[in-house]
Amino acid sequence: MISVSRFPMSFALVRQRAARTTLCLQPYYPYSHRKNVRLIFNFFRRSPQPASPKDPIPILTEHHLFHPFSKSPFPAIRARGAAIQKLAPCPVCAFSHSHIHAHTQAQPKSVQHECPDCGWPTHCSEEHWKADGEHQKYCKRLREANEDEHDLRSGRRLREFELPGPQGYEEAISFANWDVFWYTRCFPSMDTERSRRHASKLLTYPITIGGVLHQYSGLTLSNQRLTPEGSRSLAALRSTLHVAPGAPETDEAAVGKPQVRIFILGARAESSLPPHVWEQLCMLFPSTHFHLFFIGPQVSLPKPPAPVAARPIAKDKSSSNTPADGQKAGSGESETPVYLPNVYQPPTPAPIERLKRTRSSLERYGVPSYTVPYTPQLTITGMQANYADVHAQFQHTLDPYSDVFFFFSPGFGFPSPDSVGEDGEPLLQIASPTEWGPVLPMLLASKCAIFVTGFSPTDVERDIRSLSTAPEVAGEFEWVITPGPNTFGSEKWEIADFDPRVMVKTNWGIWGIRGKSRDVQERGKFSSIFSS
Repeated sequence: MISVSRFPMSFALVRQRAARTTLCLQPYYPYSHRKNVRLIFNFFRRSPQPASPKDPIPILTEHHLFHPFSKSPFPAIRARGAAIQKLAPCPVCAFSHSHIHAHTQAQPKSVQHECPDCGWPTHCSEEHWKADGEHQKYCKRLREANEDEHDLRSGRRLREFELPGPQGYEEAISFANWDVFWYTRCFPSMDTERSRRHASKLLTYPITIGGVLHQYSGLTLSNQRLTPEGSRSLAALRSTLHVAPGAPETDEAAVGKPQVRIFILGARAESSLPPHVWEQLCMLFPSTHFHLFFIGPQVSLPKPPAPVAARPIAKDKSSSNTPADGQKAGSGESETPVYLPNVYQPPTPAPIERLKRTRSSLERYGVPSYTVPYTPQLTITGMQANYADVHAQFQHTLDPYSDVFFFFSPGFGFPSPDSVGEDGEPLLQIASPTEWGPVLPMLLASKCAIFVTGFSPTDVERDIRSLSTAPEVAGEFEWVITPGPNTFGSEKWEIADFDPRVMVKTNWGIWGIRGKSRDVQERGKFSSIFSS
């Protein structure tokens, strides 16, 4: 055994080193984290940045999005599958069914069997599903739409919906296609086709408007999409939308400029978009103040304001007694969502959120309406009425230099469900007195530009053919934009509930017209001599 007294100096060194080691192992706390310590240098320190929130944990991962509708983890998708089973006929039964002797043969059965490859209800039985060779043409698109619907509800962070802020006045925007537009507008990278479909569907309405009106639009005379008459119409609008050449496109340049009014007639889903999505239109024209008018019987109105005294009570009982939006409370049963199928005519969207500055405009326009000044550059007004009922309030103020009309898939060429002609056949909606019949002559008389979109090539052709048969429209208009594909149409397939084989894309095509201009010629006293 070694005696410590023989090595007094070495033992002292060991104790000193052990004390240093113990001190070094203690956690280090900087001065900013110590209590009751305040140094003069703390005034020059930056406050610690808060930790960025972590991405939510998704319910479904990217590789587990596919689910048959009846086994979906989301009640809304299960409710849609149940609606399709009641509406859609089996294509095999419908093909074999003869309409000549319909009373002697069984009617087509509704779809009850879900395709294991796409998850949609497609046939009445497994036997008919196996016998249908045409289904493979639609199966891939149906599966794509199935996964898209589940991805939107998966709970993941949707980076494609994170919209950029204002554009630098020295940064040009390209309208060549979606990819170049997203790149020049500094959107998050669209790494997958699914992200492209989500983003294009969200932005198709405001960017379609911007892609037509902007001075860098891809619709030009050189590609024969823009006509000479249309070039003059858009030149008038662009003189208000943009500043003089060489001047910066800034907010200060909007002072003294007239307000640009965009009338969106027959609005449905576009009226329910959040205002910050429509604000992207303002980012394309920094020096312009826009006033959007959503006018149509299916326009979404804000939720009514809750009484002040009832707000605390409603908050306490919301989780137990009050069903959520779009749901019904059953007696003793779990709440099931209510799904409104899109049978030939899209349903009215649900009421939109009421913003802080939302106010009623019933007294001003005489119809159920609201107005919200969202930003200094953007004001939104919604009217739940036919345009013919409110045209008198705008008739004398319409100006081709500052007003423009948009129709998103209006269905001009579809038969009217309400109006019948003298021959007993349904009138087309463009000629129906209860729909678009009185509207288009009013707009053509204003000489303002009118732009119309369609959800498919057939829909665009159907609407254009209807122009030649509509009274007070045929021969009374000039082309502004020739019919063709819309660069900023949605890339997502929309499936019809009454037949899953019917698939369309929102705003696939676009065309434009205006009222026919007539040159005024002065007749002198010698004109009658030479004319004879």
